[in-house]
Amino acid sequence: MAVDKGAVPEESILQAQQSIVDSFQCLGNWMARYEYLIDLGRSLPDFPEKWRTQANRLHGCQAQVWMISELRDHKLFFQARSDSAIVTGLLALLRKVYSGRLPEEILSHPPDFLQAIELEQHLSPNRANGLFHMMERIRLEAQAALDAEAAKAKL
Repeated sequence: MAVDKGAVPEESILQAQQSIVDSFQCLGNWMARYEYLIDLGRSLPDFPEKWRTQANRLHGCQAQVWMISELRDHKLFFQARSDSAIVTGLLALLRKVYSGRLPEEILSHPPDFLQAIELEQHLSPNRANGLFHMMERIRLEAQAALDAEAAKAKL
């Protein structure tokens, strides 16, 4: 499995979060923001059918969501997709902030941008719960990568 190699971020996590906040603030109403989310989701790299397995599925989301990760050069890269256009847009936001980062960076930077753009207040309870599970999976993958690297260092 090879996660998209073009996902190396050019900005820090804090800059990526601020960029998202700035983009959302430029969009006046929530209909425009939902359209923006859908457009972001369309820009994600291809997610082949062979990756849409039970092992890659996130549970706790109303929509079907699949996520894969790969540790490369000590950085964790994510790719994800959902059968929901809005949820795929949410995945694109999380990927912009967290993919291509060191695991310790991921763990030390909570998704403050979600509160700043008031996203959770404009999602259904089921989608907000799904967003929590997506973020939790990213944190778990980061912790697992750190643990694996620590175990290798002890050998």
